[in-house]
Amino acid sequence: MPSDRPPFALTLPSNLHLLTLARTFVETVCRQLYSDDCFCDAIQLATHEALQNIIRHAHVGRTDAVFEIQVIPLEEGLEIRLLDEGERFDVTNVPYLDPAELRVGGRGVFLIRRLMDDVVSEPRCPHGNILRMVKLFRPAQRRHYA
Repeated sequence: MPSDRPPFALTLPSNLHLLTLARTFVETVCRQLYSDDCFCDAIQLATHEALQNIIRHAHVGRTDAVFEIQVIPLEEGLEIRLLDEGERFDVTNVPYLDPAELRVGGRGVFLIRRLMDDVVSEPRCPHGNILRMVKLFRPAQRRHYA
């Protein structure tokens, strides 16, 4: 269930050089809310992979495009929402790849699906997409956020 607080949010130009800043933002918010390293590392890596895909594939080098990161604390975990300005995209249309298959690229969505508990995309009006990624707590993880 979502918190009644507004999400932590950051908007950045679509530029691969800003991935470090985006990743630091997500890591900082996550570590302020939760102490579990594995939990925060998984969220940070999944967000990095998704943003890389947004910049390379959704925005296709458009320097005028921006993306927004929203970090939303949940009672049972954490939700990351990534809002982009790309063409319509449905993550369910990305095939599930065999990790043993030898190929260059195409591992981002596979990795995101492995790291997160729920991954869905939806259209954003008037254009663009919202990628929602949810990571749930495991029994041994403790929350600091109230």
